Amino acid sequence: MRLKLLFISILGATSTSCFAQAPTQPLPPSAQTTASPASQTGTPLTLAAAEAIALRNNPQITIGKLRALEAQQYVREQRSALLPTAYLSLTGVDSEAGSRIAAGALNNPVIFPRAAAGATVSQLLTDFGRTTNLVSSAKFQAEAEDKNAAATAADIALAVDRAFYNALETRELVKVADETIKSRQALVDRIGALARAKLRSDLDLSFADVDLSRAKLLLLESQNNYQASLAALSALLGYQDQQPFDIVEAGEQITPPTPDVQPLIAQALQQRPEVAALQFQVESAQQNRNAEHDLWRPTVSALGAAGIVPVRDPQIRNWYGAVGVNINIPVFNGFLYNARGKVADLQAEAARQKLMDLRNNVARDVRISWQDANQAFARLTVTQQLREQANLALDLAQQRYNLGLSSIVEFSQAELGKTEADITDTDARYRYRLSQIVLSYTVGAPR
Repeated sequence: MRLKLLFISILGATSTSCFAQAPTQPLPPSAQTTASPASQTGTPLTLAAAEAIALRNNPQITIGKLRALEAQQYVREQRSALLPTAYLSLTGVDSEAGSRIAAGALNNPVIFPRAAAGATVSQLLTDFGRTTNLVSSAKFQAEAEDKNAAATAADIALAVDRAFYNALETRELVKVADETIKSRQALVDRIGALARAKLRSDLDLSFADVDLSRAKLLLLESQNNYQASLAALSALLGYQDQQPFDIVEAGEQITPPTPDVQPLIAQALQQRPEVAALQFQVESAQQNRNAEHDLWRPTVSALGAAGIVPVRDPQIRNWYGAVGVNINIPVFNGFLYNARGKVADLQAEAARQKLMDLRNNVARDVRISWQDANQAFARLTVTQQLREQANLALDLAQQRYNLGLSSIVEFSQAELGKTEADITDTDARYRYRLSQIVLSYTVGAPR
């Protein structure tokens, strides 16, 4: 849009200040040495190749995958409570004869000198579903992170598509500016020869020189925008430096959008990874809520220990072994469990409301994208007609000027109309392609 406004503003109607002689000036060194994109050679890059490189190199893709792997480890962490726990113990004690622990506890056990080794195994028998709910919550959260990684990949692909078509459009605008310079340079040369032969006035040459200078400014601006678009594309593909890509435009057939938006909305609600991720987060929150309410249920666990005592007091046997079952029944803990259950309820409801809000926003985005695609498709016909009419008007204006039936101002205005029509038509073509890509993204079916 900025480039388009520049074209319109600097090719506007010639003001009265342009009547002074404006001799032809050569291009600045930077413009002379900058080759046209059409003549540059670089690494060929198609849209599919750009997406593949970005999905392989972009750090955001790696971050999404790492977060998904991290969430899977949380599942293992919660499931570990259902598996046995075993550990080995080595103990060596030396004490005074008849020593007892007399302070710090209600009992006063005897301490015997000894050296022993043994093993202890514990196993949770049941906590009446709490651990199972925690495992389910972690699994749903892992599924959500997988979908979030897919959503990140879709976002990166969309950004790459935008940058790719932006590079194509700015390259086409460079070509438009280059062709404008060539045509106006030829006009300046011709009018200059006629002015030297006293067949045209110096005023006509001044107008032609001013228009040529403006076209050179357009070329500089469009070349800068093209290089900036390549830099943005290179960054999205995971490169630190700008790459000399030769953007390859695929010959895609232009097709109108679907006439009904409702099937697209239904498809988006089923396929968008963000929606699926939030649905899994809702399930995870509900399972976590169940687990927090299960804190009030008893916990039953078994414990076994066995070992040998090679160095011991005569009163101690040379081995030991014991098994037992422990039942913990919560009674009162300062309303801690009540607070945790309430927090889990609120978190589950908040997740459900976020899902509803996201579904509404997805439906809105699909409608807007569909409307934009329809508007961009209808604009194609109008801009094509505008371009044809501008070319016809330029031909007629040139013939009238050559026959001496009109002034240079009329011819300059016709050239302005043609340049503006070329820009508008180029913008319309790439805008429609981008609208198709955005529509595909919003329905969860990237191109």
